[in-house]
Amino acid sequence: MWREVKVAATYGGMLHTFPWNGRGSIVALPPGDALYELQLGLRSSYTHLRGFSTTSATWQTETLDRTRNIGIIAHIDAGKTTTTERMLFYSGFTRRIGDVDEGSTVTDFLPAERARGITIQSAAITFHWPPGEVDGSTLQQTGADGAPIPRSASPHTINLIDTPGHADFTFEVMRSLRILDGAVCILDGVAGVEAQTEQVWNQASTYKIPRVIYVNKLDRDGAAFGRTVREVSSRLGVYPAVCQIPWFQGGNGPFVGVADAIHLQGLRWKEGEDGRAVKMADLQQLEAEEPSLAQELRRARIALVELLSEQDEAIVEKFFECDEDHLAVSSADIIESLRRCVLDQSSRIVPLFAGASFRNMGVQPLLDSIVNLLPSPPEAPDPEVSIGGVKGGLRRLLSGDLIVEQSEQATAPSKGKQHKKKKSALQSDSKDAISKLQSCALAFKVVNDPKRGVLVYVRVYSGSLDRNSLLFNTNLHLSERAPRLLKMYANDAVEVDSIPAGHIGVVVGLKQTRTGDTLVSYAGNKATPPEPLTSLQLRPIAVPPPVFFTSVEPHSLSEEKRMQESLALLLREDPSLHVTMDEESGQTLLSGMGELHLEIARDRLINDLKAKASMGRIEIGYRESALGASNPITKIFDKEVAGRKGKAGCMAVVEPLDEDASPEQVDQDTLLLEMYDGNRIIIRAPGLQAEHSRDEETSPFLPPGMDLVTFRAALQNGAMAALARGPQFVFPMHNTQVTLTVDPTSHLFGNETTASALSAAARQATAAALKDVQAGAGTTMMEPVMNVIISVDEASLGSVVHDISSSRGGHIISLDEEVPLPGTDASPTSQSALEEEQLPPIDPNRVYAPPDPFETPSIGVEIPVSTARPRTITAKVPLKEMVGYLKHLRSLTAGRGTFVMSVDRFENMSSQRQKAVLAELRGGF
Repeated sequence: MWREVKVAATYGGMLHTFPWNGRGSIVALPPGDALYELQLGLRSSYTHLRGFSTTSATWQTETLDRTRNIGIIAHIDAGKTTTTERMLFYSGFTRRIGDVDEGSTVTDFLPAERARGITIQSAAITFHWPPGEVDGSTLQQTGADGAPIPRSASPHTINLIDTPGHADFTFEVMRSLRILDGAVCILDGVAGVEAQTEQVWNQASTYKIPRVIYVNKLDRDGAAFGRTVREVSSRLGVYPAVCQIPWFQGGNGPFVGVADAIHLQGLRWKEGEDGRAVKMADLQQLEAEEPSLAQELRRARIALVELLSEQDEAIVEKFFECDEDHLAVSSADIIESLRRCVLDQSSRIVPLFAGASFRNMGVQPLLDSIVNLLPSPPEAPDPEVSIGGVKGGLRRLLSGDLIVEQSEQATAPSKGKQHKKKKSALQSDSKDAISKLQSCALAFKVVNDPKRGVLVYVRVYSGSLDRNSLLFNTNLHLSERAPRLLKMYANDAVEVDSIPAGHIGVVVGLKQTRTGDTLVSYAGNKATPPEPLTSLQLRPIAVPPPVFFTSVEPHSLSEEKRMQESLALLLREDPSLHVTMDEESGQTLLSGMGELHLEIARDRLINDLKAKASMGRIEIGYRESALGASNPITKIFDKEVAGRKGKAGCMAVVEPLDEDASPEQVDQDTLLLEMYDGNRIIIRAPGLQAEHSRDEETSPFLPPGMDLVTFRAALQNGAMAALARGPQFVFPMHNTQVTLTVDPTSHLFGNETTASALSAAARQATAAALKDVQAGAGTTMMEPVMNVIISVDEASLGSVVHDISSSRGGHIISLDEEVPLPGTDASPTSQSALEEEQLPPIDPNRVYAPPDPFETPSIGVEIPVSTARPRTITAKVPLKEMVGYLKHLRSLTAGRGTFVMSVDRFENMSSQRQKAVLAELRGGF
């Protein structure tokens, strides 16, 4: 027999689910158990709570300890947006639950997102949990009876960021992660730990972000909670602290709820309802109704306490106080122990929860865990800053110590009393400079909104960013005024007067600020803060190199300017997009992180920014090279140029360039020996002695009015013009050496020899020498070869190596010897992986995981740790084969493979490959 009561607050706010109109929800409770109600923190009286209004024009000054800046990270289609919609509904932010399939979600508001049913750009939204207004009072730690009160008993402000899950939008996740204090990693209970989950997990580890795990979709056929738990330990390298286990009706029936190992109770939701009404049962009731579940719940509680005891000494003392009874340890002590482990960066324990968001099950306990376990802004790891080349924590900057250290390094060290006086003066000046620093913020995202203009999302780290304040951009070294400030609710916004420290907001009206810029405001609205604050950098974002590229062509020449302006705006929004101009083909090349990434960029370019352009195929820049040496060819140019007679001669010899061999010894007859675009040009003029006269180089053998600089430049330009077009395939020449010889007695004709005549003679001689090579040894085509570094797992290594060496004409250079590409830094993800490799591996078969009701011997019994071992392949592959390679690599590696590449060199093509490329260029495709 159960009775129904109206409640204003339940334990941890988990059942405190007031709808928009403020009326309490109906919750079923066991009858006549006053102690049970007291432990749950329930009150039988109804208290009216005001709904969270989105029309407020002021920013409420909540205390930072009641604020959570969190993000939701996961593989694509794990249920991030679905879970976010339930959070908004239960918090009273929305009146109805949005559906991804219907395109009615709050956070996926872009047309492209609703059409594809995926998240493309991260969306920020603010709500309160439990529902209610957050006041400025201090959090009450204990109740009237002295028992600890959980944090989730009082309303908290949650700034939530819903991030994309597709691998093409990894950079979108990276720039969101940098400003978060905590994260919720959502796993698909059917698919387990997927490829992109590993990527975003490594990124979060790099930024030292505390996390909790939520196993979703346990209502679907094939869901395996136990297997997923073991995969967490093997693939993510952490100890899963199982806080909830799934409740299947009768042991093998449908999923109806979760059993909570922290509170030793069962939470059951009714199928088909909105999830606000929850039936709770304690351990004794579960023993009567679901004995197998109660027995497994005991095992989960014992495993949870044992795991926490390995990392937290405080829980060991509590365990001994309870006479070594795992079930007697209070839930409040377990929550505090979990929180200490989550905030401890050296701990590998991660709390794990269960649910089915689409069926409205398990979201309220997840919200409680966010408030109870994840850190507030003051508790989060100190963000790294850089000032004048000196790196340190933000707290050291605000105390003035970092500026003192930077100033000491910038000035010469002194000794004795003078040094002490100087140091004290530096400390005084630094404290004075920091005291006038009004705010410090990081612009982590720039969005072009069709209605509001350019929106700059900022995370304020210190002070308060006020409206109309003058913001100095330390990256661009310019100042911009912030005319409007907004607090975002996905696509909706509320105008506010200031954004306090620890919060996320939007600045409207900034014309230059880009993603990743640091913004500071100084007392008195000074346009430029004093040194060294002008060099302050807050967590600068390292842009990953692009791996997918295509051409962008305007519909007409008149549309080219509009297209370039739109591309510049896209680059300001998304620094992971790159725009380059191919000098040979004249194509504008757009490169990014994948095919879908560029497809979305094209849609935004055409539909949102109204640029009239289209994307086409990439033109590969091939080259031509001589296979042998030509005979000496002499040409005399004798024509009128621009109404003036011109006459000059030149002899040219063309031969293959041996890069390994050192060039001939430079003697006094050699006027020039220079490399240009992979070719070497040598100019010789026997007997042309140079006489240095002040600023000019002159010679008595030169024509009147011509110096050696003009003489060399004319011959060089002529040779370069001839090398721009090969004799056989009309591609630019490469790896070719041209030797031009000018005999002053037979090739120079006094006043008739002009610079243009010399240039024409050199061009004709070089072109004739190239034709002579074609008639003799011939020429061959060359293609650009990329230096490629591919990261795969152990299981995919063989198939990727075979594909590179056989199907794509590449050759493997090394395995597991990663060398940073030229001009790039080692990625933080790879550094994090190296650090994690040093930790002892976790045996997944020793990790507690409840048995799956439908588990077969072939699923989840043994998970070898070696399958998750990362392997690195370094190879050289023709550029043509790398066009579209990302999609193929993902199919070979089940989505886990990634790669970066850079141009290495041009190499000669085999005759078979040359025929295939020529057939394709001539239209055989």
